[in-house]
Amino acid sequence: MNKTTKIILGIVLVLVIVLIAAGNYFYSYAVVPAKKDFLADGSAKKSTELITAESWFNNKDNRSDWKLTSDDGLKLSAYYLPAEKNQHKTAILAHGYMGQASDMPQYAKIYHDLGYNVLMPDARGHGKSEGDYIGFGWPERKDYLQWIDRIIEKDSQAEIVLHGVSMGGATVMMTSGEKLPDNVKAFVEDCGYSSAKGELNYQLKEMFNLPSFPLIPVTSLVTKVRAGYFFGEADAIKQLNKNHRPMLFIHGDKDDFVPYSMLDEVYNATKGPKEKYVVHGAKHAEALSKDPDMYQKKVTEFVQKYVH
Repeated sequence: MNKTTKIILGIVLVLVIVLIAAGNYFYSYAVVPAKKDFLADGSAKKSTELITAESWFNNKDNRSDWKLTSDDGLKLSAYYLPAEKNQHKTAILAHGYMGQASDMPQYAKIYHDLGYNVLMPDARGHGKSEGDYIGFGWPERKDYLQWIDRIIEKDSQAEIVLHGVSMGGATVMMTSGEKLPDNVKAFVEDCGYSSAKGELNYQLKEMFNLPSFPLIPVTSLVTKVRAGYFFGEADAIKQLNKNHRPMLFIHGDKDDFVPYSMLDEVYNATKGPKEKYVVHGAKHAEALSKDPDMYQKKVTEFVQKYVH
Protein backbone atom coordinates (compact mmCIF):
# COMPACT_ATOMS: atom_id res chain seq x y z
CA MET A 1 0.00 0.00 0.00
CA ASN A 2 1.61 3.25 -1.09
CA LYS A 3 1.63 6.50 0.85
CA THR A 4 -1.13 8.15 -1.22
CA THR A 5 -3.48 5.24 -0.66
CA LYS A 6 -2.83 5.34 3.07
CA ILE A 7 -3.58 9.07 3.14
CA ILE A 8 -6.84 8.58 1.24
CA LEU A 9 -7.92 5.72 3.51
CA GLY A 10 -7.05 7.82 6.53
CA ILE A 11 -9.18 10.71 5.28
CA VAL A 12 -12.07 8.35 4.54
CA LEU A 13 -11.81 6.83 8.01
CA VAL A 14 -11.85 10.28 9.64
CA LEU A 15 -14.87 11.29 7.56
CA VAL A 16 -16.73 8.12 8.55
CA ILE A 17 -15.97 8.72 12.23
CA VAL A 18 -17.09 12.35 11.95
CA LEU A 19 -20.32 11.35 10.18
CA ILE A 20 -21.14 8.66 12.75
CA ALA A 21 -20.52 11.17 15.55
CA ALA A 22 -22.70 13.74 13.79
CA GLY A 23 -25.42 11.15 13.22
CA ASN A 24 -25.43 10.20 16.90
CA TYR A 25 -25.51 13.88 17.90
CA PHE A 26 -28.49 14.59 15.67
CA TYR A 27 -30.18 11.40 16.89
CA SER A 28 -29.87 12.69 20.45
CA TYR A 29 -31.03 16.14 19.34
CA ALA A 30 -34.14 14.99 17.44
CA VAL A 31 -35.03 11.41 18.43
CA VAL A 32 -34.18 11.05 22.13
CA PRO A 33 -37.04 12.28 24.39
CA ALA A 34 -35.54 15.19 26.31
CA LYS A 35 -36.08 18.91 26.69
CA LYS A 36 -35.68 20.56 23.29
CA ASP A 37 -34.32 24.10 23.12
CA PHE A 38 -36.03 24.67 19.77
CA LEU A 39 -39.54 24.13 21.15
CA ALA A 40 -41.72 26.77 22.80
CA ASP A 41 -41.37 26.73 26.58
CA GLY A 42 -45.13 26.72 27.20
CA SER A 43 -45.10 30.04 29.06
CA ALA A 44 -47.40 31.80 26.58
CA LYS A 45 -50.62 33.23 27.99
CA LYS A 46 -53.38 30.62 28.05
CA SER A 47 -56.71 31.28 26.40
CA THR A 48 -59.93 31.28 28.39
CA GLU A 49 -61.01 28.16 26.50
CA LEU A 50 -57.82 26.30 27.44
CA ILE A 51 -58.06 27.31 31.10
CA THR A 52 -61.67 26.09 31.18
CA ALA A 53 -60.73 22.79 29.50
CA GLU A 54 -57.78 22.21 31.84
CA SER A 55 -59.98 22.79 34.87
CA TRP A 56 -62.59 20.40 33.48
CA PHE A 57 -59.94 17.74 32.76
CA ASN A 58 -58.17 18.05 36.10
CA ASN A 59 -61.42 17.81 38.04
CA LYS A 60 -62.89 14.91 36.09
CA ASP A 61 -63.62 12.55 38.95
CA ASN A 62 -64.41 9.52 36.77
CA ARG A 63 -61.21 9.76 34.72
CA SER A 64 -59.22 6.54 34.84
CA ASP A 65 -55.72 5.39 33.85
CA TRP A 66 -55.39 2.72 31.19
CA LYS A 67 -52.26 0.66 30.57
CA LEU A 68 -51.08 -1.70 27.88
CA THR A 69 -47.83 -3.33 26.82
CA SER A 70 -46.68 -2.58 23.29
CA ASP A 71 -45.65 -5.30 20.84
CA ASP A 72 -42.03 -4.53 21.67
CA GLY A 73 -42.51 -4.62 25.43
CA LEU A 74 -43.02 -0.99 26.46
CA LYS A 75 -45.54 -0.12 29.17
CA LEU A 76 -47.83 2.52 27.68
CA SER A 77 -50.23 4.77 29.55
CA ALA A 78 -53.43 6.64 28.70
CA TYR A 79 -56.27 8.56 30.31
CA TYR A 80 -59.81 7.37 29.68
CA LEU A 81 -62.76 9.73 30.10
CA PRO A 82 -66.14 7.99 29.80
CA ALA A 83 -69.07 9.81 28.29
CA GLU A 84 -71.91 10.94 30.51
CA LYS A 85 -74.07 8.41 28.67
CA ASN A 86 -72.63 5.61 26.56
CA GLN A 87 -73.54 6.21 22.92
CA HIS A 88 -70.90 3.77 21.61
CA LYS A 89 -68.72 6.62 20.35
CA THR A 90 -65.04 7.01 21.25
CA ALA A 91 -62.38 9.52 20.21
CA ILE A 92 -58.71 8.54 20.52
CA LEU A 93 -56.40 11.55 20.67
CA ALA A 94 -52.73 11.78 19.67
CA HIS A 95 -50.55 14.58 21.06
CA GLY A 96 -47.53 16.20 19.46
CA TYR A 97 -43.75 15.93 19.56
CA MET A 98 -42.46 16.14 23.15
CA GLY A 99 -46.00 16.69 24.42
CA GLN A 100 -48.21 14.44 26.50
CA ALA A 101 -51.84 13.42 26.82
CA SER A 102 -52.56 16.02 29.48
CA ASP A 103 -51.76 18.74 26.90
CA MET A 104 -54.96 17.81 25.03
CA PRO A 105 -57.88 18.77 27.30
CA GLN A 106 -59.35 21.28 24.87
CA TYR A 107 -59.51 18.64 22.13
CA ALA A 108 -60.88 16.08 24.59
CA LYS A 109 -63.65 18.43 25.67
CA ILE A 110 -64.81 18.92 22.07
CA TYR A 111 -65.51 15.23 21.78
CA HIS A 112 -66.76 14.74 25.32
CA ASP A 113 -69.31 17.52 24.76
CA LEU A 114 -70.48 15.55 21.69
CA GLY A 115 -71.15 12.51 23.86
CA TYR A 116 -67.93 10.63 23.14
CA ASN A 117 -65.79 8.56 25.42
CA VAL A 118 -62.26 9.95 25.08
CA LEU A 119 -58.99 7.99 25.24
CA MET A 120 -55.84 10.09 25.57
CA PRO A 121 -52.64 8.02 25.25
CA ASP A 122 -49.14 9.19 26.10
CA ALA A 123 -46.99 8.29 23.10
CA ARG A 124 -43.99 6.05 23.71
CA GLY A 125 -41.19 8.07 25.26
CA HIS A 126 -43.63 10.77 26.40
CA GLY A 127 -45.60 11.46 29.58
CA LYS A 128 -46.12 8.30 31.63
CA SER A 129 -45.32 5.88 28.79
CA GLU A 130 -42.02 4.05 28.59
CA GLY A 131 -39.58 4.47 25.72
CA ASP A 132 -36.19 6.03 25.05
CA TYR A 133 -36.83 7.29 21.51
CA ILE A 134 -39.41 9.21 19.48
CA GLY A 135 -40.92 7.28 16.57
CA PHE A 136 -42.34 10.24 14.60
CA GLY A 137 -45.59 8.25 14.28
CA TRP A 138 -44.21 5.07 12.78
CA PRO A 139 -43.89 2.64 15.71
CA GLU A 140 -46.68 4.63 17.39
CA ARG A 141 -49.14 3.56 14.70
CA LYS A 142 -48.85 0.00 15.99
CA ASP A 143 -49.50 1.26 19.52
CA TYR A 144 -52.67 2.94 18.28
CA LEU A 145 -53.83 -0.31 16.73
CA GLN A 146 -53.60 -1.79 20.21
CA TRP A 147 -55.51 1.13 21.76
CA ILE A 148 -58.21 0.64 19.11
CA ASP A 149 -58.44 -3.04 20.00
CA ARG A 150 -58.67 -2.11 23.67
CA ILE A 151 -61.66 0.13 22.97
CA ILE A 152 -63.40 -2.60 20.97
CA GLU A 153 -62.76 -5.12 23.74
CA LYS A 154 -64.60 -2.76 26.06
CA ASP A 155 -67.41 -2.03 23.58
CA SER A 156 -67.79 -4.13 20.45
CA GLN A 157 -70.26 -1.57 19.05
CA ALA A 158 -67.81 1.33 19.41
CA GLU A 159 -67.53 3.83 16.57
CA ILE A 160 -64.06 5.33 16.71
CA VAL A 161 -62.54 8.62 15.55
CA LEU A 162 -58.79 9.26 15.71
CA HIS A 163 -57.70 12.90 16.12
CA GLY A 164 -54.04 13.93 16.20
CA VAL A 165 -52.06 17.17 16.33
CA SER A 166 -48.56 17.71 14.88
CA MET A 167 -46.67 14.42 15.38
CA GLY A 168 -50.04 13.09 16.53
CA GLY A 169 -51.49 14.16 13.18
CA ALA A 170 -48.75 12.20 11.42
CA THR A 171 -49.45 9.26 13.75
CA VAL A 172 -53.12 9.05 12.83
CA MET A 173 -52.30 9.42 9.13
CA MET A 174 -49.81 6.56 9.40
CA THR A 175 -52.36 4.52 11.34
CA SER A 176 -54.91 5.09 8.57
CA GLY A 177 -52.88 2.95 6.17
CA GLU A 178 -53.02 -0.13 8.37
CA LYS A 179 -55.63 -2.88 8.30
CA LEU A 180 -58.28 -1.48 10.61
CA PRO A 181 -61.52 -2.82 12.06
CA ASP A 182 -64.78 -1.43 10.72
CA ASN A 183 -65.27 0.33 14.05
CA VAL A 184 -62.82 3.02 12.94
CA LYS A 185 -65.00 5.56 11.14
CA ALA A 186 -62.94 8.71 10.57
CA PHE A 187 -59.71 10.63 11.17
CA VAL A 188 -58.91 14.24 11.97
CA GLU A 189 -55.30 15.30 11.43
CA ASP A 190 -54.10 18.74 12.48
CA CYS A 191 -50.77 20.05 11.10
CA GLY A 192 -49.14 16.64 10.64
CA TYR A 193 -46.08 16.28 8.41
CA SER A 194 -46.00 14.31 5.18
CA SER A 195 -43.02 12.21 6.29
CA ALA A 196 -40.45 12.16 9.07
CA LYS A 197 -37.70 12.46 6.48
CA GLY A 198 -39.32 15.48 4.87
CA GLU A 199 -39.86 17.19 8.23
CA LEU A 200 -36.30 16.53 9.39
CA ASN A 201 -34.87 17.74 6.06
CA TYR A 202 -36.88 20.94 6.51
CA GLN A 203 -35.79 21.44 10.13
CA LEU A 204 -32.13 20.81 9.33
CA LYS A 205 -32.29 23.57 6.74
CA GLU A 206 -34.32 25.94 8.95
CA MET A 207 -32.33 25.52 12.17
CA PHE A 208 -28.81 24.82 10.94
CA ASN A 209 -28.88 25.88 7.28
CA LEU A 210 -27.46 22.49 6.37
CA PRO A 211 -28.28 20.24 3.42
CA SER A 212 -30.00 16.96 4.22
CA PHE A 213 -27.20 14.87 2.68
CA PRO A 214 -25.27 13.21 4.22
CA LEU A 215 -26.49 13.93 7.77
CA ILE A 216 -30.10 12.73 7.44
CA PRO A 217 -29.19 9.37 5.81
CA VAL A 218 -26.49 8.76 8.45
CA THR A 219 -28.85 9.71 11.30
CA SER A 220 -31.52 7.50 9.76
CA LEU A 221 -29.07 4.59 9.86
CA VAL A 222 -28.25 5.38 13.50
CA THR A 223 -31.99 5.48 14.22
CA LYS A 224 -32.46 2.08 12.60
CA VAL A 225 -29.75 0.63 14.81
CA ARG A 226 -30.85 2.33 18.03
CA ALA A 227 -34.65 2.61 17.58
CA GLY A 228 -35.53 0.03 14.94
CA TYR A 229 -36.77 2.18 12.04
CA PHE A 230 -35.46 4.27 9.16
CA PHE A 231 -36.79 7.82 8.72
CA GLY A 232 -37.96 6.82 5.26
CA GLU A 233 -40.36 4.28 6.76
CA ALA A 234 -42.27 6.96 8.68
CA ASP A 235 -44.11 8.16 5.59
CA ALA A 236 -47.65 9.50 5.99
CA ILE A 237 -48.12 9.82 2.22
CA LYS A 238 -47.47 6.13 1.58
CA GLN A 239 -49.90 5.23 4.35
CA LEU A 240 -52.55 7.66 3.10
CA ASN A 241 -52.32 6.03 -0.32
CA LYS A 242 -53.79 2.93 1.36
CA ASN A 243 -56.49 4.78 3.31
CA HIS A 244 -60.11 4.80 2.16
CA ARG A 245 -61.70 6.19 5.32
CA PRO A 246 -62.80 9.82 5.73
CA MET A 247 -60.23 12.35 6.91
CA LEU A 248 -60.35 16.03 7.86
CA PHE A 249 -57.07 17.88 7.26
CA ILE A 250 -56.38 21.01 9.33
CA HIS A 251 -53.42 23.39 9.02
CA GLY A 252 -52.52 26.98 9.83
CA ASP A 253 -51.28 28.96 6.84
CA LYS A 254 -48.52 30.60 8.93
CA ASP A 255 -47.08 27.29 10.16
CA ASP A 256 -43.29 27.49 9.99
CA PHE A 257 -42.57 24.29 11.96
CA VAL A 258 -44.47 21.79 9.82
CA PRO A 259 -44.59 23.81 6.61
CA TYR A 260 -48.02 24.74 5.27
CA SER A 261 -46.99 23.28 1.89
CA MET A 262 -47.25 19.79 3.40
CA LEU A 263 -51.02 20.18 3.73
CA ASP A 264 -51.62 19.68 0.01
CA GLU A 265 -49.17 16.76 -0.06
CA VAL A 266 -51.11 14.79 2.52
CA TYR A 267 -54.54 15.96 1.36
CA ASN A 268 -53.87 14.79 -2.18
CA ALA A 269 -52.47 11.44 -1.01
CA THR A 270 -55.53 9.97 0.69
CA LYS A 271 -58.02 7.83 -1.25
CA GLY A 272 -60.99 8.32 1.08
CA PRO A 273 -63.55 11.11 1.51
CA LYS A 274 -61.72 14.22 2.63
CA GLU A 275 -62.12 17.82 3.69
CA LYS A 276 -59.64 20.62 4.25
CA TYR A 277 -59.80 23.37 6.87
CA VAL A 278 -57.18 26.14 6.69
CA VAL A 279 -56.89 28.48 9.66
CA HIS A 280 -55.63 31.82 8.44
CA GLY A 281 -52.90 33.40 10.55
CA ALA A 282 -52.34 30.27 12.67
CA LYS A 283 -48.82 29.06 13.34
CA HIS A 284 -47.93 25.49 14.25
CA ALA A 285 -50.61 23.73 16.33
CA GLU A 286 -52.41 27.04 16.83
CA ALA A 287 -55.52 26.26 14.78
CA LEU A 288 -57.70 25.53 17.82
CA SER A 289 -56.46 28.46 19.90
CA LYS A 290 -56.67 30.85 16.93
CA ASP A 291 -60.29 30.11 16.08
CA PRO A 292 -61.81 27.80 18.72
CA ASP A 293 -65.44 28.21 17.70
CA MET A 294 -64.85 27.46 14.02
CA TYR A 295 -62.47 24.62 14.86
CA GLN A 296 -65.12 22.96 17.00
CA LYS A 297 -67.75 23.57 14.32
CA LYS A 298 -65.63 22.05 11.55
CA VAL A 299 -64.69 18.98 13.60
CA THR A 300 -68.27 18.49 14.80
CA GLU A 301 -69.78 18.73 11.33
CA PHE A 302 -67.18 16.37 9.92
CA VAL A 303 -67.45 13.58 12.48
CA GLN A 304 -71.25 13.78 12.54
CA LYS A 305 -71.26 12.76 8.88
CA TYR A 306 -69.61 9.44 9.67
CA VAL A 307 -70.41 8.67 13.31
CA HIS A 308 -74.07 8.33 14.30
